[in-house]
Amino acid sequence: QVQLVESGGGLVQAGGSLRLSCVASESLISMNVIQWHRQTPGKQRELVASIFSEGTPAYANSVKGRATISRDNAKNTVYMQMDSLKSEDTAVYYCGALRYGLWYWGQGTQVTVSS
Repeated sequence: QVQLVESGGGLVQAGGSLRLSCVASESLISMNVIQWHRQTPGKQRELVASIFSEGTPAYANSVKGRATISRDNAKNTVYMQMDSLKSEDTAVYYCGALRYGLWYWGQGTQVTVSS
């Protein structure tokens, strides 16, 4: 039983930046992997970034060089810094966590990038 709450989305101009947050109700130490996904109506769900228990990050090619996933264990929070935002980044962003063999998901936060 894990609650995940995303925040930090909003409307930003192309070329701007946002930092998304995912606050977990349980310790990040107990989570094997935490991921950010995004969903746009009419498009396939896309895995954007992952961070593993030891801290190793991984990124989709679409955001590589523009996104940075990080973790603050003391605050039970995972972040994704997004820079040089493009219109194609517009989506609802969800965080998910794998803990003891079960996946948990947050409610999502909307990111809208204007041209």
